[in-house]
Amino acid sequence: MLGGWLCSVSQTHSPCPAMALPDFGLLAWLREGRQSRRLILLIVYIALLLDNMLLTVVVPIIPSYLYSMTHEINETVLQTPRPAGEAAMTATISNFQSIYSYYDNSTFATGNVTEEMTLRGPNPAPSRPPTPNATSVPSDCPKADSDLLNENVRVGLLFASKATVQLLTNPFIGPLTNRVGYQLPMFAGFCIMFLSTIMFAFSGSYTLLFVARSLQGVGSSCSSVAGMGMLASVYTDDEERGNAMGIALGGLAMGVLMGPPFGSVMYEFVGKSAPFLILAAMALLDGALQLFILQPSRVQPESQTGTPLLSLMKDPYILIAAGSICFANMAIAMLEPALPIWMMETMCSRKWQLGVAFIPASISYLIGTNIFGVLAHKMGRWLCALLGMVIVGISILCVPFAKNIYGLIVPNFGVGFAIGMVDSSMMPIMGYLVDLRHVSVYGSVYAIADVAFCMGFALGPSAGGAIAKSIGFPWLMTIIGIVDIMFAPLCYFLRSPPAKEEKMAILMDHNCSMKTKMYTQNDTHSYPTGEDEESESDE
Repeated sequence: MLGGWLCSVSQTHSPCPAMALPDFGLLAWLREGRQSRRLILLIVYIALLLDNMLLTVVVPIIPSYLYSMTHEINETVLQTPRPAGEAAMTATISNFQSIYSYYDNSTFATGNVTEEMTLRGPNPAPSRPPTPNATSVPSDCPKADSDLLNENVRVGLLFASKATVQLLTNPFIGPLTNRVGYQLPMFAGFCIMFLSTIMFAFSGSYTLLFVARSLQGVGSSCSSVAGMGMLASVYTDDEERGNAMGIALGGLAMGVLMGPPFGSVMYEFVGKSAPFLILAAMALLDGALQLFILQPSRVQPESQTGTPLLSLMKDPYILIAAGSICFANMAIAMLEPALPIWMMETMCSRKWQLGVAFIPASISYLIGTNIFGVLAHKMGRWLCALLGMVIVGISILCVPFAKNIYGLIVPNFGVGFAIGMVDSSMMPIMGYLVDLRHVSVYGSVYAIADVAFCMGFALGPSAGGAIAKSIGFPWLMTIIGIVDIMFAPLCYFLRSPPAKEEKMAILMDHNCSMKTKMYTQNDTHSYPTGEDEESESDE
């Protein structure tokens, strides 16, 4: 193709060579497929994949990294050279190496006995023998001290910062997509996510990690709201929309699946920066794909004015769907910061195990979104979401009963599978409710859906870390499990939501053909949906 074009241009000057330039199959496929809805779906899939890989790759890295960084600072302070008398007294007091009793002149050993004897001299007082029930703790197993408990709060706030910033950004991104289209916010999300990934790779302090995590929230808001709104505009048929969003959520699930084990293995055997640099390279490929296909240099506003964001937030049916998304994802959001610390405390888990523990949830989420993206339309999306909420609650209640990493397989599998049921049902319902009850402009309603998702991931880690510190990890799981089960019956109201009279008349009018809007050309075009294509073929 490319060689033939060059040959035709040069015919007036010289004869065409026998060997034409080779045609690049990938470029030809992209050039010919710009009008394909599947390429739009591919772009959204990749964007959600990378965003959620960055979201979850830090789950096994941050708790262990912050804990080791804190203890390295403490060890550096304790190893500072001091005079002999001051060193002996400071080491005895600050490290609690021994406690002297004035009643029987005996010493109770609480730390390193060899160091204690060196500090106290060659003739120490008799020490009480260790208790028979004392268990030997591996050297790589952090003890349940105040530092480890405080990590719940620090890690929870760090994880919640991304969702909090995304929560605050979404109300602005939704209306913005109605004014400028979906391409520019989508590409802006890529740029911000790339910058955040680089910051994660080279940040060496809690403050810089917090800034990088917060910056990721802005990029995620742009990518998720613009991506889901673009899919809703392209796939106007309810069943096709459900299938497409199920596939897109499969990208989210794949990112959640690959993130924790990828991060834990790379952190254990290569280093902290390695997984983030690899993600940055993958993000560059996604940016190049967006530049070529979406061409994010043009403003393409919506042809009609969408329903205001506040009006959509007052719709009780949209609130129920958003609540289902929020509370279902809050369960896994509470697990992310608290489960690794609980495993370090009770199971003496190694670094790579902290991420591998989430593999069952990630695999089952991928399975659930792909199965129920199609099945939910047939069985009823309200019923699929109701069952998913109940299964989430039961699975979360079973997590604290695990005695080792193998005991987490079934509960985590149930959590991921059930959340996949809820997400693959509620995302299409949000677009359907707008079609049924409001103006069919989707930026604002998917901003609400993303707000619900972010509320789960903002309140989950922050509140979960504090609750785990105050009353313990088992009670944290009990609370969120009961909340999910109690919310489940509200999904019944989504069984047959009422429509406005004029919207019902439009939806019931089969002569009124809906058009699909494409965002990959210099000019905005409308393409017929499946019904129109069938009618044209019949003619």
